[in-house]
Amino acid sequence: MAQGTVQVTHTGTSRWRRRTGEYASLAAALEAAADGDVLTVAPGTYRENLVVQRAVTLRGPEGSPGSVRIAPADGVPLTVRASAVVQDLHVEGQDAAAPALLVEEGTPELLDLRIVTRSAAGIEVRGGARPTVRRCTVDNPAGIGIAVLDGGGGVFEECEVVAAGQAGVAVRGGGHPRLERCRVHHASGTGMTATGENSALEAVGCEIYEVRGSGVQVTARATAHLTDCDVHRTTADGVTLDTDAVLTLADCRIHDIPENAVDLRSRSVLTLTRTTVRQFGRNGLSVWDPGTRVDANQCEIFDSTGDYPAVWVSDGATAVLDSCRVHDVPDALFVLDRGSRADVVDSDLSQVRNTAVSVSDGATAQLDDCRIRDAATGAWFRDHGSGGTLNNCTVDGTQTGVIVTKGADPTIERCTVDSPAEAGFYVSAGGRGTFQNCRVTGSGGYGFHVIDGCRTTLRKCRTERCARGGYEFADAGPDTGSGTGPVVEDCTSDESGSLRPSAAPEPVVQTAHQTPGLLGAIPGQRSAEQEPLRAPAEPSEPARTSQAVLGELDALVGLESVKREVRALTDMIEVGRRRLQAGLKAASVKRHLVFTGSPGTGKTTVARLYGEILASLGVLEKGHLVEVSRVDLVGEHIGSTAIRTQEAFQRAHGGVLFIDEAYALSPEDAGRDFGKEAIDTLVKLMEDHRDSVVVIVAGYTAEMERFLSVNPGVASRFSRTITFSDYGPDELLRIVEQQADEHEYRLAPGAFEALRTYFTALPKGAAFGNGRTARQTFEAMVERHASRVAQLADPSTDDLTLLYAEDLPELA
Repeated sequence: MAQGTVQVTHTGTSRWRRRTGEYASLAAALEAAADGDVLTVAPGTYRENLVVQRAVTLRGPEGSPGSVRIAPADGVPLTVRASAVVQDLHVEGQDAAAPALLVEEGTPELLDLRIVTRSAAGIEVRGGARPTVRRCTVDNPAGIGIAVLDGGGGVFEECEVVAAGQAGVAVRGGGHPRLERCRVHHASGTGMTATGENSALEAVGCEIYEVRGSGVQVTARATAHLTDCDVHRTTADGVTLDTDAVLTLADCRIHDIPENAVDLRSRSVLTLTRTTVRQFGRNGLSVWDPGTRVDANQCEIFDSTGDYPAVWVSDGATAVLDSCRVHDVPDALFVLDRGSRADVVDSDLSQVRNTAVSVSDGATAQLDDCRIRDAATGAWFRDHGSGGTLNNCTVDGTQTGVIVTKGADPTIERCTVDSPAEAGFYVSAGGRGTFQNCRVTGSGGYGFHVIDGCRTTLRKCRTERCARGGYEFADAGPDTGSGTGPVVEDCTSDESGSLRPSAAPEPVVQTAHQTPGLLGAIPGQRSAEQEPLRAPAEPSEPARTSQAVLGELDALVGLESVKREVRALTDMIEVGRRRLQAGLKAASVKRHLVFTGSPGTGKTTVARLYGEILASLGVLEKGHLVEVSRVDLVGEHIGSTAIRTQEAFQRAHGGVLFIDEAYALSPEDAGRDFGKEAIDTLVKLMEDHRDSVVVIVAGYTAEMERFLSVNPGVASRFSRTITFSDYGPDELLRIVEQQADEHEYRLAPGAFEALRTYFTALPKGAAFGNGRTARQTFEAMVERHASRVAQLADPSTDDLTLLYAEDLPELA
């Protein structure tokens, strides 16, 4: 497009002075123009560096937006130093060291401009300039979209940054723009950033999305205020504050963030009002460092996509949540480190997969008039120095309402725990705590469960309809010393009336003695016979002899080394039994085993037969098999895992407890895992009940070797490891033959060799199931046989029973 002419309409105070002139260049037209003149630029490309120094109107022709291109080879294409009007121009720059449009002075109006450039900045405002920028678009994949620097300001209305190689909008050096109904997206840096003392950013009704960095960043004493804005689809944090930054978010929406939705640290202050935070990969609010503070009012934080707490407060920071909702998250509120504090008022924490409120490492939490629903743990005060107050709160539908451990000392007042699955209040491991006017109703376990001699104080508490009892107190054993145990005053239960002795007007220390039950008796309350570690009686079947069971073991395909190991162990036990009958000493035989090998190699079958052999020899009472895995043993919090593991042992009493994929109890990354508690409980129960339960742990060979190497206490409990090798083609063929005989089928001539070839070629990767694969192959042959024979009008017996090579499934 060739360069056109510029028409200048000269205006004045007298009609006779009005005139129109045409100029061949924009520079000439600007030189001839005076304040108030109108420069109408004809369509074309102008390779000029324009400087507007008078209050003129510079515009393209009406009805032809984008037809005027300002595109010099280098330098700043358009500089404005006056209160001019610039409208309907297309600006292109190529200088990486200069902006495409520079506003240095005055209060110009920039309307309907399109800046498509590869410059340091698309639009740069500096000094005392205060432009009004409306409906402008910036496309600058090489630098900043809009930069407001060195005391510059102005208003940007309905503008859009469609691409930026750095920040979409950058404010520094005391800049203070206001953005209204703007959109910033596809920036390679932060969407909007303000940095430096006296720098301020105000945004109303704006949207920031698809940025390869944080959505909004405020640092180094800058301030920002966002109202009715959306921040979403970033690659880093949604909003970040650092080093004395101040930010207010009102009626905003932050969502679809892979990292922290909001992260603030180093004495920054954040105020959120009526703002929603959802679909975040790490923390919804992440608050760090002394002096850092967040105040959230009427906000909602929900729908986490990661495995992190929704609100994280640490290193001496403070968080205040007033009339907020936190729901559908892994954990709701974590407060860590001495000096850290969270104050939560009139708020709802619900649909929490793990812990609603966790307080640790000397931190403090204060909850008033809050509601906690549908969480694994309502509140957990974890360790020494950790505390705070729960006042007039309700906890409903949790596994455990409140946990206090390891020296933590909170005050719980006028709180109600309704329908906990395991306990209303659980105190262990030296936890303390004061519970006053608290109530537990409908517990699936105990109301108040205090163990290890914890010196907890209970005053005017009440329990109702608790399945295992209202109160359970168990001391820590003979080495605890005197003066331990809970202090109980005026506490009642619908089972026993009052726990306070009538003759003692002062507080009483009640300490229970260890009982033979799983969790001990309730002192001064229940007199029912204690529950032994025993499964419910079941009708017994006629027992087979050990030789009959060994015969079934021998009939299994393959497993020759396994059969030798089991027979050798059986012989040791049998000879030991006979020596005892003869009045001789018998060698002590550890009957617990480790089974290693791939899936489908018969580990569960051999475990069942081993239990039956031990029952036939009189070593076990029943010999039945109870099969469990990690999910059956590991709970969501301390205490629940021990109970689950004890209950599994109870079901296995007199038989074999078979733990499949046992290595999952000790994952390589076990930072927040309760599998160790299951292992510790197993080790103790295996010793305490070594004559009544045999434990077999099983899993892949490499994983089980790691499991035993990192848990020497577990390894010492097992007598031997038995390895189950993968089946070869001939053994898989024999399994198919057995299946065929059992189901009254026959293999036709040619099918044997076809099966051997099939099993030889079959991939032996992670999905290979050994015996399971052989059985699945037989089932597939039967299905294909049925499809073939169903087409025959009058099939013979051979047709109905013979399986041919063509009935084999295709190799994947």
